[in-house]
Amino acid sequence: MELKKLREEIDSLDKKIVELLNKRAELTLEIAKLKKELKESPYSPDREKEVYNKVISMNKGPLKNEALSAIYREIMSASLSLEKPLKIAYLGPPATFTHIAALRKFGSQVDYLDCRSITDVFNEVEKGNADYGVVPIENSIEGAVSHTLDMFVDSEINICSEISLEIKHNLLANCKKEEIKKVYSNPQVFGQCRIWLETNLPYVELVEVSSTTKAAEIASRENFSAAIASEMAAEYYGLKILASSIEDSPRNVTRFLVIGRSVTRPTGKDKTSIMFSIKDRVGALHDMLYPFKKNNINLTKIESRPSKRRTWDYYFFVDLEGHIEDKKVKKALKELEKLCTYLKILGSYPAASKD
Repeated sequence: MELKKLREEIDSLDKKIVELLNKRAELTLEIAKLKKELKESPYSPDREKEVYNKVISMNKGPLKNEALSAIYREIMSASLSLEKPLKIAYLGPPATFTHIAALRKFGSQVDYLDCRSITDVFNEVEKGNADYGVVPIENSIEGAVSHTLDMFVDSEINICSEISLEIKHNLLANCKKEEIKKVYSNPQVFGQCRIWLETNLPYVELVEVSSTTKAAEIASRENFSAAIASEMAAEYYGLKILASSIEDSPRNVTRFLVIGRSVTRPTGKDKTSIMFSIKDRVGALHDMLYPFKKNNINLTKIESRPSKRRTWDYYFFVDLEGHIEDKKVKKALKELEKLCTYLKILGSYPAASKD
């Protein structure tokens, strides 16, 4: 009798939850009308962060914050689909870590467009075939994704948001581990699992392919072959997980960027990404970085890339704490602009929470 009573209480709560969710959806549609009149984008990374922060601050348990965030991700994904059918381009094929990152950000209720390359992701967003794109920018072990950096040189696309995803690599196959003759994956993944492979599969041939999902696809149809890929790829291609979390570092994180044509408003905890070039002279880079020190702005990342236009000519990519609308950030960038030969603001966006 006690069990029946408890279930009746849950049924009553479910009824209220459904009513409240639909009331929320009605308000979402009202907001969508106002956004359309104001010509604002349906997706607002600043508002998204505000909602997550408020929900987590109200959470008294027993639900974990991660579980509550996952629930609200789908609620907001459903809201976005009501406002406008959003299309998200990502570096494919399906079940790659970029796909997982895109799902983590936008949920399951929007449309996804898998792209063959990072260039294609940028192109689809620039052409308007996709509202936003998701691309990898750096890994905590292997470093920056140079292709993504290079795309920002000529693209007018903005960085709207970022995603921090903890990467778990798995050995997938439909044979026993001792029967494996080849392992497929992409070069970065082999670098992240080097010690495990040398210890556990020292005589196996490692074959580089374009993506972890491509590796899983090959392993699913080739005898005595395995792939290093995600759990999602195992499910997608019907492979067994022979070993989990085989990455060498216990903290293997990849950072992804959400790119689009909209501008993100300040949240109070933001990042700004810029790129600039300098004249080749002694102390030039030191002079470029001084305005940030002078204005007490923390730099979280700096990378250099050849311009590919002149020999020994470089672009520098910098991530800094703060929003382009912050007074001290404005002041530092104004000082920097006087010193460099070229300056481009790639975007200001909410800083991702640490996974």
